Amino acid sequence: MASSPRSPPPAPPVEFEISRQSRIFAALSKKVIDLDELRMLAAQGVPDAAGVRSTVWKLLLGYLPNDRSLWEQELAKKRSQYAAFKDEFLSNPVETARQVEKEGNNNDNAEHVDNGLLHRSEVAQEEHPLSLGKTSVWNHFFEYTEIMEQIDRDVKRTHPDMHFFCGDSSFAKSNQESLKNVLLIFAKLNAGIRYVQGMNEILAPLFFVFRSDPDDKNAKFAEADSFFCFIELLSGFRDNFCQKLDNSAVGIRGTLAKLSQLVAKYDAELQHHLEITTEVNPQFYAFRWITLLLTQEFNFADTIHIWDTLLSDPDGPQETLLRICCAMLILVRKRLLAGDFTSNLKLLQNYPPTNISHLLYVANKLH
Repeated sequence: MASSPRSPPPAPPVEFEISRQSRIFAALSKKVIDLDELRMLAAQGVPDAAGVRSTVWKLLLGYLPNDRSLWEQELAKKRSQYAAFKDEFLSNPVETARQVEKEGNNNDNAEHVDNGLLHRSEVAQEEHPLSLGKTSVWNHFFEYTEIMEQIDRDVKRTHPDMHFFCGDSSFAKSNQESLKNVLLIFAKLNAGIRYVQGMNEILAPLFFVFRSDPDDKNAKFAEADSFFCFIELLSGFRDNFCQKLDNSAVGIRGTLAKLSQLVAKYDAELQHHLEITTEVNPQFYAFRWITLLLTQEFNFADTIHIWDTLLSDPDGPQETLLRICCAMLILVRKRLLAGDFTSNLKLLQNYPPTNISHLLYVANKLH
């Protein structure tokens, strides 16, 4: 049926693809960029060449203003701010204590000598390793030790099949260090959430795209740019990571309920079979789909393509994400309707390879 959202889209002619890419280049070259036009074009996929995606994503996430004349000033301000965050939140208390002691020695070296004996260095209360004071750098350090260890474990597991993220090369290790820095600073700035396992998977596509920018200056500041874009992206999903809101209408359970309602609206038979007949509820498979923004369901290149569409939604990515999740179910409906609890759960927890352009076409039909 021509009206069915499952009908495959006609393959776009090569001329259309070339035209669309040239329109994106033209849109980015304007002095003041029309974000509505850019969103419309980017939703269909962003060209991989010449660092276009890096610029487009920064614009879609509001990191870059639409006025090109303000880019240099805004980037310098943000990157300087991030450097200040690193100085404040990533300081090593051992180095801090040594610096304090060194400064003390330089200021009153003569007072440390009495009858040929050296006095024991005086350590300020807030710099003592056993201090419980709120201003103690050691107290802050120990408070986040467990989080730091969790971040370290998760970052080392990020895309183990990609040399960009894993391996013994200095490049991979440098990229891992950047991911850890961003996640730890975020945790310290957001005490209500801190770090939730899986945030590394959401950060990874942002950092990959920005670090791969052919403009060396932009690539050099990929860590800072990723930090602010990560915050902006997560702001639309913040409630999904807040444990206190898990059972509320705005928490993850509320989001899963919206998905169930969306499936019921477009395919009541499928929704009834899944949730009533086979008792495969959305939390069994879609919890990961939603909280990790589909980063674990497809290969990395396909994830990047999906994110072009996710980030293009002017109302934020969540509604588009739910439509894509609904489309994923519709595309395998025949297998789901023929399956039982075990087979359906296995299928949805290990989603089969699919044509991403077709998936996004079906999701768009559900708009």
